[in-house]
Amino acid sequence: MASIASQVVLHPVTSQSLKVLSVTMGRDKLYRAIQYFARFFAWLLLSRGYKIQAARWDALKSQLALGRKLMRVGRFVENAQAALRAIATPGDAGERITTIGRQISYVGYLSLDSLIWIHSAKFYPLLPSTAQKVNKRSAQFWFAGIVFSIVNGLLKAGRLANEVKQLQSQAWADKGVEAERELKLRGLQTDRDAVRYQFIIDLLDVWIPATNIGLVNFNDGVLGIFGLVSSLMALRQQWIAAAGKK
Repeated sequence: MASIASQVVLHPVTSQSLKVLSVTMGRDKLYRAIQYFARFFAWLLLSRGYKIQAARWDALKSQLALGRKLMRVGRFVENAQAALRAIATPGDAGERITTIGRQISYVGYLSLDSLIWIHSAKFYPLLPSTAQKVNKRSAQFWFAGIVFSIVNGLLKAGRLANEVKQLQSQAWADKGVEAERELKLRGLQTDRDAVRYQFIIDLLDVWIPATNIGLVNFNDGVLGIFGLVSSLMALRQQWIAAAGKK
């Protein structure tokens, strides 16, 4: 038994899992996956008449959502810094504008998100009408940030596709230059894959704030599945990043 326990504790998968969970982003994506699974499962149970069981999962969802808000307190500063860097960095105008728009939107979203946590923790309670307005405004900023990210992904994908076509259309006689071109093509393909991956995550996530602000009317089952899949995709990114760390 001691040998089995040792193998489990010292297994590379265990070590990599600890790396993922040692950073706030890794824990956030794991908690988010559980939160949205709980949202889906609570809806499923309630739709079948299991009210008591559904209440347990709904409470888990709410507590995880509140805990994640606490982990995000102050993170709007990172987005403010990213917006300033995007303003100062030269590049494609459309990509820069959408990047700046996304970061500014997330500054608004995360700032109000922190205020919602302060209210939920009853440290500084807001009036019910004010809390409702803050929640809706926060969702509007979140929605805007994802839309900017989707547009940015489309623009970036188009630019990368054009760069790949240009490289592929050029004929190179020198082997050294040809090897350099292949290296650039691999780099561009990696960038395209990353853009497509994030694009899928954004397409899944955008319906959550869109429902919160009343643009669409998806039920908790659909939103739970969307949030679960996008969370697992984001968690996979954290897993790959942890695997690359020594």
